[in-house]
Formats: sequence, structure tokens, C-alpha cells
Amino acid sequence: MAGGVLLTGGATLKTLLEGREIVLAPGAPDSITARLVEAAGFPTVYMTGFGATASRLGMPDIGLLSQTEMTEHARNMTRAVTIPVIADADTGYGGPSNIDRTVHEFLCAGAAAIHLEDQAMPKRCGQTSGVRLLDAESSVKRLRCALEARGSADMLVIGRTDALPAQGINEAVRRARLYQDAGADLVFVDGIKKISELEAVAAAVEGPKVVSIVDGNETTRLTATDLQELGFSLAFYAVTALFTATRAVADALSHLRTAGTPAGGPPQHSYTEFSQLVGADFHTDLDDRFGG
Repeated sequence: MAGGVLLTGGATLKTLLEGREIVLAPGAPDSITARLVEAAGFPTVYMTGFGATASRLGMPDIGLLSQTEMTEHARNMTRAVTIPVIADADTGYGGPSNIDRTVHEFLCAGAAAIHLEDQAMPKRCGQTSGVRLLDAESSVKRLRCALEARGSADMLVIGRTDALPAQGINEAVRRARLYQDAGADLVFVDGIKKISELEAVAAAVEGPKVVSIVDGNETTRLTATDLQELGFSLAFYAVTALFTATRAVADALSHLRTAGTPAGGPPQHSYTEFSQLVGADFHTDLDDRFGG
């Protein structure tokens, strides 16, 4: 609340970004993970397309989820948490009319921010090979279309470029600057795997910018303080929770298969802890007071 007015997710995120500290947004592949992010005390959560595709389809992030599936995923996540949700909006899912609809659907879903990338369809995860780009002029037009569709709403629009793995650092920087000039609230150079690449982007791109720290890359050696000192405003940790969760499940199932019992396996939430996480007490209270 601010002055008695309930802030939207976008307004809350703007306030966070205006602060002195970098905003950390762990990735959540689903709504239960988003609740865990909030319970851990993070101020915002990132709805990762990589994780959404894995959790819904058990498949790689190669453009398989539709706009409808992604916006439904975002809607479920925004309903599950009270912190702002930053959503992956892929390429906008088509031409200008598709982009216009995409923006309005994410607005209706309650997303605090979306990012749009400059890949050609079918798109790929920015960390993989085989990325194909739209030309820069077309990408600027598409971003401007999204910004016009957003209008005066609080939802932030992040211009993402995947030029780094496809065409190198110079083109990535050039596009990031073009997207800033087009009016993007923040810019995001994806595909960074090395500290030297991260430092180069930080030095060449002024203003509000996003960095994605991907587990398994050397960039994980940098702390949030390091990223803040380099000038980044927002940091995604897109796969930390996902990779940790799948490893834990694999270990628990391996133990169960070998031992014939879950007892003695990896640590778990208790039934009570899990019930509290999903808000069971709230619904029990409703039933006690209003049920038949």
C-alpha cells in the first residue's frame, strides 16, 4: 500500500528498481516454486520460459508453448504470490497484431513486466546454439508496437537481444542501445556465459539493464553486490530452483527405488510444512466458517 492505494505489480517493481540495491528475481518454473521464492524473502520472481516449458511439457525451450499457454501460466503465478511477477513473453508470438494481443493478455494476467526477444521463430533458449535473429530494424518496430500496446499501464517492457551467441558482443551492444532508444524500460542481453562478456555489456550499455546468471556458467562466481557495482538493475537466476528441484527429485526417486522406502532419503518438507506453503490453512478456515 502507498498512500492508501494498492500498488500494481508493475508499480511495485518500478519502486524496487528505483532503489539503491539490485533487484534479484529467482526463476520459477511453476506457481509452487513462485511461492517458495516469495517465502524465501525475494522481492520479485521471474517466470522463466525455459522452466515453464519443462514443467508443462517436459520438453526443451524451443518455442513449443503458445501465447495462450504462457499467459495462463503467468496468470496462475500472479494469483499464487503477492510479489511482482516478471514474465517471459518470447518473441510476441507473431506479427504486430499478435504482439498487441500478447501485451494485453499479460496485462490481464497481472504481470509486472515482460521481456520480448529479437529471435526469429522457432525461437530457442538464449543459452543454446542455433539462435536466429530478426533484423534490428524489424525488432525495433516490434518493440515499439509492444510499448504502444502497453500505453499508460504500469507493466514494464524489457527489450531482450539474443545477438550475443549469434553475432557477437558488438551487435548485442548495438541492439541493446537501439532498444533503449525505442523506449524499452530496461534492456537485456541474453546468452552471457563468461564474466568477460558480462563486464563488456556492463561497460558499453548505460542505463537500466538486466543480467541473467545461469547455473553452470562462470558468471555464478559474481555476487549480487558485484553485479550491482557493475551497474545492473535486475538479475535473473532463471534455472537455480529448477535444476535444484529436479536433482532433488531424481535423488529421492533413486533412493526409493534402491531402498524400497522414502525413509532415509534426501530431506523433505513435512506434510504440515507443505500444506502451509500452499495456503491450506486459509481454505480450511473458509470451510470452517462458511462450509455446510
